[in-house]
Amino acid sequence: MTTSALDVLAIGNAIVDVLSRAEEDFLSANGMAKGGMALIDETRAEDVYAAMGPGTEASGGSAANTAAGVASLGGRAGFIGKVRDDVLGTVFGHDIRAAGVAYGTPAAADGPATARCLILVTPDGERTMNTYLGAAQNLVAADIDAAMVESASVTYLEGYLWDPPAAKEAFLAAAKIAHGAGRKVALSLSDTFCVDRYRAEFRNLIVSGTVDLVFCNEGELKSLYETSDFDAALVALRKDAKEAVVTRSEKGASFVTREAVVSVPAHPVERVLDTTGAGDLFAAGFLTGTTRGLDPATSLRLGALAAGEIIGQMGARPQRPLIDLAREAGLIS
Repeated sequence: MTTSALDVLAIGNAIVDVLSRAEEDFLSANGMAKGGMALIDETRAEDVYAAMGPGTEASGGSAANTAAGVASLGGRAGFIGKVRDDVLGTVFGHDIRAAGVAYGTPAAADGPATARCLILVTPDGERTMNTYLGAAQNLVAADIDAAMVESASVTYLEGYLWDPPAAKEAFLAAAKIAHGAGRKVALSLSDTFCVDRYRAEFRNLIVSGTVDLVFCNEGELKSLYETSDFDAALVALRKDAKEAVVTRSEKGASFVTREAVVSVPAHPVERVLDTTGAGDLFAAGFLTGTTRGLDPATSLRLGALAAGEIIGQMGARPQRPLIDLAREAGLIS
């Protein structure tokens, strides 16, 4: 096996986020489930956008945020995701390359517009997402750059990618290429609603070994095993998964294998402004740590630091270099 050209290659939906603050009454009036992600069509996207307050645009997408986080921590990151050759597609490509991420997926010349995620942030920092997948759902197996996959220590896939059938095939193609090159495949379960849609299929990916490392939060874990008992869900996960990272907000996070559980506390945060991207950045920190050869506990702390930084700001991309914070904390030399 040759030396990796990339530490992490993230594959997911290429999305431009539009963030706006909103009261809970707004969510109720517009039929939104607080804290969740709803897939919407173009008409609904236009209606929600028109009803939202002033917003800020920023390139996003779960796996793309993770790739940007890896780059901010000094790692070598790449991303594969589909946009349209329109204004938002240009914005997405510019932003992710400017973040230091290798990105070369050809833009679609026709078809749906570039995806956008309309994010309503309530006063408690919780985000409620309304996602129009647009061009992102047209990612196909032919868009998977085999050379990039083969070069990456870890290929990281977002659970949201499991929604469009063609993207599902791309997901499986990437996993097969990665394993053929002796690389590791990681999967984020993305959110509880995503798990509800594909519970059996996600469990099969884990049990079959298609996925080597699973990322999930407490809610997603409970949904995966259809239980309200966290400890019971964790026992089930340890039986099914080779490796997993489970985040529990203020309760900290754990790295679990069949042999052991390693846990660390949450990183202290003065004020929660916006939880958008917290899980994405936690994954970035952990993956950066593991690909650098750091032990699980240190990798978890790196993830907690990155997540703690991101929830103290608006938006899901780091606004200052995470590597500086990691050095100050003594986690990276």
